[in-house]
Amino acid sequence: MIRRQVLAWGVHAFTALGLVAAALIAVLIVRGGTEAFRESFALMFAATMIDAVDGWMARRARVKETLPGFDGRRLDDLIDFLTYTCLPLLLIWRARLLPDGCEPLLLFPLLASVYGFSQVDAKTSDGYFLGFPSYWNIVAFYLYYLQWPAWLNLAILLLLAVLTFIPWCYLYSTQPGRLNRVTNLLAAIWVVMVVLILSVPPEKANPLVNLSLLFPAYYMAASWWVTVRRRG
Repeated sequence: MIRRQVLAWGVHAFTALGLVAAALIAVLIVRGGTEAFRESFALMFAATMIDAVDGWMARRARVKETLPGFDGRRLDDLIDFLTYTCLPLLLIWRARLLPDGCEPLLLFPLLASVYGFSQVDAKTSDGYFLGFPSYWNIVAFYLYYLQWPAWLNLAILLLLAVLTFIPWCYLYSTQPGRLNRVTNLLAAIWVVMVVLILSVPPEKANPLVNLSLLFPAYYMAASWWVTVRRRG
């Protein structure tokens, strides 16, 4: 029994590494500058990798049965809200990616994310997210690296915030299904590209950044196709 408890606490400690990453990200964003922002994205990526595997680890270790008094899902949600929403939006502000004077509009995606995280039915019974998932870390990554006009950055943020409230289906790739298996394969390739992008200065990463954008485009298109098919 003690061995199982130690293992379960170890899984929670692994999840909590995302909080350590969040603290370091906050320091780097406040520091500002090209290198600090690149390191921030690297840590956001590391936090995402932790989030991708800690659920599987928790199920294998049966943490709910072993430690019923500690809610690992709540811990996970707290960390996710920091690393997927608050800190990416803070980076967008700090990197001055929006038109001057429009920074208060970052409250809209922030509040939209609060809505998404608070929805009881945020995930469908057959394994989809309802409404745009709070992937603001990925949004911030592309807005920073692509250096699009500030007005376009703002339009993208507001559009995705609106999509959070619209109950369309979005792929939840850790769930079973052939489409999710394809998505995971493409995501693995995308992960390699992101690692390569983060390993070089931003000005040298443009060709690979543009190529890597194909995966988010696929994710959105496939998700909307699923929505149309389910409602057809």
